[in-house]
Amino acid sequence: MGKKVKTGSQDPPKDVFDPLLIESKAPATVVLMLSSPENEILAKACNALYKFASKDDGNKLVLLGLGALEHLHKLLSHEDPLIRRNAIMVFGIMASNNDVKKVLRELDVTNSLISQLAPEEDVVIHEFATLCLAYMAAEYTTKVKIFEQGGLEPLIRLLGSPDPDVKKNSLECIYLLVQDFQNRAAVRELNVIPPLLGLLESEYPVIQLLALQTLELISKDRETRILLGENNGLDCLLNILENNELSDLHIETLAVLGNCFEDVATLQQIQLTGGLKKIVSFLETSTVPDIQKNAAKAITKAAYDSEIRKILHWGEVEKFLLSLLETNNDEVKVAASQAISAMCENMDSKCVLGLQGIPQLVQLLSSDNEELKEAVVTALTNLTTGSPKNASVVAEAEGIQPLMNTLNAQRDGAISNAIAVLINLSLQEPSRVSIQNCGIMRALVGPLRSTNSQVQSKAAFAVAAFGCDADARAELRDVGGLELLVALLQSKNEEVRRNACWAVTVCGSDEPTAVELCRLGALDILEEINLSTNRKNKFSEAALEKLLDNNLCQKYSLMGYLSSNNIITNGFYDCGQVKHGEKFLSLEELSKQELTDRRAIIFINAKPQENVVEEKVQDESVPVSRVSSKEKIRKGKGKKEEEKPKEVTPVATPVEEEINIENSQWVPPPDFILMDYINDASKIILPLTTTREQVVALAQFVADKMGGPIEREELHNFWWELDMSKIEFGLKSNIVPIGKIKRGSFYHRALLFKVLADRNGIGCTLVRGMYNRAWNEVKLVERSPKGLLLPPQEYVVDVMFEPGRLLKQGSAKADQYKYI
Repeated sequence: MGKKVKTGSQDPPKDVFDPLLIESKAPATVVLMLSSPENEILAKACNALYKFASKDDGNKLVLLGLGALEHLHKLLSHEDPLIRRNAIMVFGIMASNNDVKKVLRELDVTNSLISQLAPEEDVVIHEFATLCLAYMAAEYTTKVKIFEQGGLEPLIRLLGSPDPDVKKNSLECIYLLVQDFQNRAAVRELNVIPPLLGLLESEYPVIQLLALQTLELISKDRETRILLGENNGLDCLLNILENNELSDLHIETLAVLGNCFEDVATLQQIQLTGGLKKIVSFLETSTVPDIQKNAAKAITKAAYDSEIRKILHWGEVEKFLLSLLETNNDEVKVAASQAISAMCENMDSKCVLGLQGIPQLVQLLSSDNEELKEAVVTALTNLTTGSPKNASVVAEAEGIQPLMNTLNAQRDGAISNAIAVLINLSLQEPSRVSIQNCGIMRALVGPLRSTNSQVQSKAAFAVAAFGCDADARAELRDVGGLELLVALLQSKNEEVRRNACWAVTVCGSDEPTAVELCRLGALDILEEINLSTNRKNKFSEAALEKLLDNNLCQKYSLMGYLSSNNIITNGFYDCGQVKHGEKFLSLEELSKQELTDRRAIIFINAKPQENVVEEKVQDESVPVSRVSSKEKIRKGKGKKEEEKPKEVTPVATPVEEEINIENSQWVPPPDFILMDYINDASKIILPLTTTREQVVALAQFVADKMGGPIEREELHNFWWELDMSKIEFGLKSNIVPIGKIKRGSFYHRALLFKVLADRNGIGCTLVRGMYNRAWNEVKLVERSPKGLLLPPQEYVVDVMFEPGRLLKQGSAKADQYKYI
């Protein structure tokens, strides 16, 4: 018998567990399996979790709550490629949930994800690692970590991956990263332009779209635009525009080209190669609103450079912009109007756009779209600024009334620009008259009340522009605009304050407006401004001077000085020096005051009243403060009135007389004596041939009427105060007509000299000194021995001690006359 041989396999070792198949439907159990030391279990568990998480967003949250992410994070560095792949797949699919992304950031997984982008890794790992990074890159802190941990270089390398999903995810991640300007420079250094341009030829539209969107972002930098041109990127973009099959990419393509328009060298390259004409031709034929709008916006951005404006003008972009105004889309019209505004900086473009575009723009002013209205009126502002021809076109297109209506717009920008256009039109007389006839001052009341500083500034400037007309100033007074203008003088905005001062300067050119401005407090505000070194300017000084020049009473009271150009007229009064901040009272207000022991108010009025009999009052004790209307009898009413039988005047009761006095209107009394002075002085002065002779004769005339010459040593015995008190008491008033003064001191004589000199064409000043002193200064031109005219010399006129003596300004005798 032979030996029996044992056949078959050997029995397994006693310490080895037989294979066990486990089927589980509980995700918690599968998550526990992620802690298994067996690779096969780990791989299958990850795969099961991937399928579970892919079903819906709720499953992702379940796994998040079970702590799956912490286990999966550890598996990203596992040595088994299959486990790493399955784990990264779970990460990629779960990262779409915001709560998951938050935990991933806390786990700081970016470095682990970037390490999975190595070239030797499986394409599936690349796909889901880039997918996870793309989801996370929307948050700023993750962008910073990707940049700092060197994630840009592998992402750009993966743009050349053969797998379209890897390309798409990598590209999307780069697109999100370059939204931060720091990353734009980094990707440019990593030579991202060639792979991006290559992706424009992809067969997948989503990849093409992402590539264009990324190019749009990075081409905002000039250096990138240069690289784009060097890599023939402009030709690629133009080819897309010419391909109608790629019409879904045209909007983004134009956005990239729009950035290129901002660079002179790049635009010149486009223009020289005929690309600009291609673009304009494409735009003119396109009817897609988004394309039209984005193209107009691109032109707006580019047109801020003068050289680019020239190139765009040569490309005849004006025709395209004007065609956009005829579309039915308001957004397109807004963008076109903004582009027109920008192109107006080029004078040639302004001419083309003005002649053809202004009528269209004027029609659009009637739109109910407030944004469009603002854009249109802004374009009209730029078109008419510095262009009288375009301003005329606006008027010819009947644009004045629509512009006036725009002053009631809801947007402050529309209001301020409408005012600016009206100001531009006001430079032409016919247009200014038409605007005034439309009630411009009344229309400006609303803008003057605005809380927007730009609107306030333009409104104040408009008041200055139209306030040169007397009727316009009267309208402004009637509608209460002066009060609003005075309020703007206190604005904290420098431009508003400056324009308000300019408006006050213009409006204060007539006495009624100047007086009203002073009553409203403009003078006090301007004085305060001019005391401030920060707020004071040439406009505030001019406004104060203009108000005072047309309110000489207040000027002399505050400043103590009237120049030779300040002509004293009827109604002037000298109430003495008024301190800064003290209210300046009108003559009527002063007339209501009771008789006091304060210095008299010297009054000038050589105008006979029509209602008062022109005869000198015999009884000087009659008060001059009020004249009852029943006491006014018209002189010489004509032959028919003389033939009428005299009516018997009914005797009024004391109560009726009191009512008549209360209701009577105060009328300044005429000074008949001053009238005689003026006539007599003219007869003496006018026959004289030289100004010197006239000044001397007038000084002697004034002294003669005011008590004659006074010896300096006897000045203290010249009791002029007593005479003044008698006159005031006799008149029962503090107001004294200058003609009633028979013993006058320095300031009486100087005032009378100024009044008579002004009436006879002799230029002289009136200067108030201290201690009741005042004097006149004149400029005289004399000839040299050789007959040549010498520069004019200033003299102080003596009307007190040696009437007619001329004291050279600055000399000891002149100073003695003024101060001693």
